Amino acid sequence: MEGERLGDKYAYLFKDLAAFARAENKIDETNIYQEANQKILPIVDKMLDEVMLPGSKMEGMENVKNFLDQIKAGKHGLILCEHYSNFDLPGLHYLLRKAGEEGTELANRLVAIAGMKLNEENPMVSAWAEAYSRIIIYPSRSLASIHDPAKRTEEEARSRKINMASMRYVDACRRRGQVIMVFPSGTRYRPGVPDTKRGVREIDSYLRLTDVFLPISINGNCLRISEDDPSNMLHDRVCQDKVIIGAGPVIECKSFRNEILKNLGDDYDGDKKQVVVDKIMEILEKQHNYYESLM
Repeated sequence: MEGERLGDKYAYLFKDLAAFARAENKIDETNIYQEANQKILPIVDKMLDEVMLPGSKMEGMENVKNFLDQIKAGKHGLILCEHYSNFDLPGLHYLLRKAGEEGTELANRLVAIAGMKLNEENPMVSAWAEAYSRIIIYPSRSLASIHDPAKRTEEEARSRKINMASMRYVDACRRRGQVIMVFPSGTRYRPGVPDTKRGVREIDSYLRLTDVFLPISINGNCLRISEDDPSNMLHDRVCQDKVIIGAGPVIECKSFRNEILKNLGDDYDGDKKQVVVDKIMEILEKQHNYYESLM
């Protein structure tokens, strides 16, 4: 695989990141909301300046404007975004700000839902994640990977506390006009592993508590998961690439869900939540393919 390892390429940034980081690496229900650390944002922007090739841009700004207008009118908004790398949120934030005043306003309202791994696995990864406001959750995928019964019981209790507190912060953020951003796949997409691009059923809960959502697709990837060690984020490969991030038409959540459930029929006995989330992933895939055709 081409590209230098993330940990090697940006080793020279460790000192500055460590100096500015808050070091809240162990997550519990008391520190799951983490406000953006403005001292770190310029460091991450510099990283993106180096790797995003000319032609990288935010598309669909008319949809961004429509979405932002509805948020400012008092509606609760949700961004549902494709997930390929740990540069997805930084890239979206960066390109929104590059797109002008409205993009900057939306970027400043973003609060991303983030799994604990970003905070707990490595101090460098945790430090650069601090550049953006986040609500930390305990992902269901992480819980499912624990096989020791005693450890599983302990972690189930921890996950309940963290995720209940997370939903309270989601509600608080919405009420003050912030926009929740979620990766519906719950994990980064790994080529050749189609399950990593399937939406997680929990996303339906976010829809039920939201008025409108904005689908975001990502084409191009400057941080590619290592084929040799995919679980080690510092082994991700940094590559230069042109990145096109697209905002699709705004979708009204209630009517979107109701139409899907209506078409299923009253006698459907499958997982209705998963059907709704599968439809979201279809929208994102179609949008991705459209912008891929323009690259």
